[in-house]
Amino acid sequence: MIGVVVADDQALIRAGFAALVGSAPDMHVVGEAADGEQAYRAVQECRPDVVLMDIRMPGTDGLTATQLITGDPALTGVRVLVLTTFESDEYVLAALRSGASGFLGKGVEPAELLDAIRVVAAGDALLSPRATRSLISRFLAAPADGGAATVSAELDVLTEREREVVALVAKGLTNDDIAAQLFVSPLTAKTHANRAMTKLGARDRAQLVVIAYQAGLVRAGGPD
Repeated sequence: MIGVVVADDQALIRAGFAALVGSAPDMHVVGEAADGEQAYRAVQECRPDVVLMDIRMPGTDGLTATQLITGDPALTGVRVLVLTTFESDEYVLAALRSGASGFLGKGVEPAELLDAIRVVAAGDALLSPRATRSLISRFLAAPADGGAATVSAELDVLTEREREVVALVAKGLTNDDIAAQLFVSPLTAKTHANRAMTKLGARDRAQLVVIAYQAGLVRAGGPD
């Protein structure tokens, strides 16, 4: 069972998400929170697999709470899926750089939200290829001066095939997509991605995407 914490300052929305999660046979709500501070405490107490995190909340906001959760060594297994009505590109970028494993607008279909929770819990993909291609590929590449060179040097630890896989992950491809493009099995594609994450110290594929763009391995607006 996938344990989920729901964090949203609006009680009605929070209850709706909780009811939706509770209706799925493979997941259950283990905690709720009305602000970022409560969310962080709930995660510490309940140790969920996934946190549904609103961005705009009073006091400690969702991005700060995400940073607290993803930066806590005791919570390395917890994934954060950001949900917001503010689907601006700046929020996507901020959420991913805060350590979130995914980003969805609150207008998402119920089935898509449940699928996203499963995807993030498994760590197999950031979100849908559509989401990563339309948002991340255009707006994630904005590293600070000098930062790219440092990250690029870190990529030297990767094999050529691992670099290929990381580049494809950054373009939003799933393991199946990568396998088809490189003529390998999906398990092999996943193994290469996991090895790259281990070598680069990335907690999940979301961070792998950030690293790929910051290092210039993939260019914003570049060809698919």
